[in-house]
Amino acid sequence: MFRIICLFVLSLFSISLKAQQNRLIKLKIDLSKTAQVIENFGSSGCWYSESVGNFWPSEKKEKIAELLFSRKINDDGSLSGIGLSAWRFNIGAGTLEQGSNSGIKDFNRRTDSFLNPDGTYDWNKQVGQRFFLQKAKDYSVETLIAFSNSPPVQFTKNGLGFKTEKDFTTNLRDDRYENYAQFLTNVIKHFDQQKIHFSYISPVNEPQWDWSRKPGEADQEGTPWTNAEIFKVTKELNTVLEKEKLTSKILISEAGMLNYLYAGTGKATQQIQSFFDEKNALYVGNLSCVPKTIAGHSYFTESNNKVLLETRKHLADTIKKYQLNFWQSEYSMLADGFREGQQGDRSPMDCALFLAKVIHADLTVGNATAWQFWNAYEPGNAKRNTRYYLIALQPKPDFKDGEFMVTKNLWALGHYSRFVRPGMTRILTETIPDKENELQKELLVSAFKNKDNKLVLVLVNYGKVDIDIELEIKNAKRNYTTATTYVTNTEEGMDMKLQVKKKPSETTTIKARSIQTILVD
Repeated sequence: MFRIICLFVLSLFSISLKAQQNRLIKLKIDLSKTAQVIENFGSSGCWYSESVGNFWPSEKKEKIAELLFSRKINDDGSLSGIGLSAWRFNIGAGTLEQGSNSGIKDFNRRTDSFLNPDGTYDWNKQVGQRFFLQKAKDYSVETLIAFSNSPPVQFTKNGLGFKTEKDFTTNLRDDRYENYAQFLTNVIKHFDQQKIHFSYISPVNEPQWDWSRKPGEADQEGTPWTNAEIFKVTKELNTVLEKEKLTSKILISEAGMLNYLYAGTGKATQQIQSFFDEKNALYVGNLSCVPKTIAGHSYFTESNNKVLLETRKHLADTIKKYQLNFWQSEYSMLADGFREGQQGDRSPMDCALFLAKVIHADLTVGNATAWQFWNAYEPGNAKRNTRYYLIALQPKPDFKDGEFMVTKNLWALGHYSRFVRPGMTRILTETIPDKENELQKELLVSAFKNKDNKLVLVLVNYGKVDIDIELEIKNAKRNYTTATTYVTNTEEGMDMKLQVKKKPSETTTIKARSIQTILVD
């Protein structure tokens, strides 16, 4: 009997030892194998900036701005914010001034316009939006982007900020293209004079959707555009920007789904080929204000891992063919893909991990050079389903005050935005053993270096088992002596929390269901 017990104990020990060995993954980073150069990580202040930035007490809105934009590291090693390097500012269409006649249900989704009905401008409009824009400037956010969901209502066919007909053509009147281009240029020029420079102006948004509603039932401003209409407005805007000698670039086309950029049969599909094939009549690659960049949104292309990866692989191949940069310019978890087959609410960490997985795929498979979240803040609860926002607002009924809570999503984005700075280059990585096992499938790794060869690694352990990592760096021109780690996991307060510094040669444990950023210097 004693012999049987001893054999049983030895068997358990052997199984445990084997499990420990199977947990070990060697991560090889060859600094000579590089991919895309990162331009920015950002978010948008659309909708709720107006109430929060205009009416909320100073200490609350200042704290929200700090969480989004600050790069300060406190004395205890904690981070004041996620250091966004891009901020998206919505140029309003004037539906707020229309009030209930706007046809938009929620007053928070109506926007005022700098353009008055008589053609004059009132630069005191959009107070709340301008507050966060100014804070982005104050925190030295590198890239500011102005975008429009709808032309000013005085330029639209129906006098509204959304469509009432389902014909998938623009709501902009045929005789107002020049006026719309001049309006956008005047906004850019005004802010330039205020020492706030928009690097990019985006004149169309998700042109594939019909944006049609009955008056009183609309959710927001919006208009479809055909490819021919996008070409026309882009060319007109390019002409006016040139005339005014402004340096802002035109960002197109903010496609509603990534596959519209390279495929499809509708009026606003195959946009890469339409706009950047020199043989196409809609070619814009020769316009002085149009960079070799195309933007799309990652919505509805992440229903499962197969769709997630195949969509981005096809996109990357098309981008490479036409020698473009790809921006993922808007995403939150609108569809049910983030549920991954689960019923009911998902936990904040479930949402954060899924968000990190999408960012990872866009960067490492889609080769995105920029990645931007949709709304930085919306009404919600940080303790429950947090798929729509980075910061959950609990506003009072009139939205003129309230409280807010930070979500795990904020830190999931922060694992990329805070230390992966503009100008850094993504490095290809390899995990060993060569034969991929289940742990390797659960481990998502991306690596980046700056000009001084300082390294930033972002590791997402999507599985339920801890993984040990051994790091091997090849073709390094310097010795790496310290590895500083920031961790987010399911625990309360574990939000990009600083861990003990180690030597890069020491084994690092990536806890189950966690995100880690490792700074190697």
